[in-house]
Amino acid sequence: MIDIGEVARQSGLAASALRFYERKGLIEADGRNGLRRAYRPEILERLALIACARDAGFTLSEIAEFVRARPSDARLRERMAAKEREVDERVSQLTRLRDSLRHAVVCEHDPLIECPDFKQAVRRITQG
Repeated sequence: MIDIGEVARQSGLAASALRFYERKGLIEADGRNGLRRAYRPEILERLALIACARDAGFTLSEIAEFVRARPSDARLRERMAAKEREVDERVSQLTRLRDSLRHAVVCEHDPLIECPDFKQAVRRITQG
């Protein structure tokens, strides 16, 4: 078992955030060490998943639903598929942004924003 302070240290989250995540149903303490919450070591993997999902634009409510999901929940599976499409579009957009930045790094057009290739790359970013 890992004490809440150690989980906070290893995850980079405040203990108050861990207690908040518990109230939201994202994580669960597995016991107590005196008055302090204690968790199984696997909690760090769950917290990494939560951080990744938040970075991808998921709300805490969505994450809570996903971590409690059961294979028989067809409605949730449909929402997960829709979210997958959103994430895929975001990955495509970020890839186009990366490619335009790569061009900008080596482009010698003066000024850069007037470069036809750069303008085209920016249009690709905004239009998909």
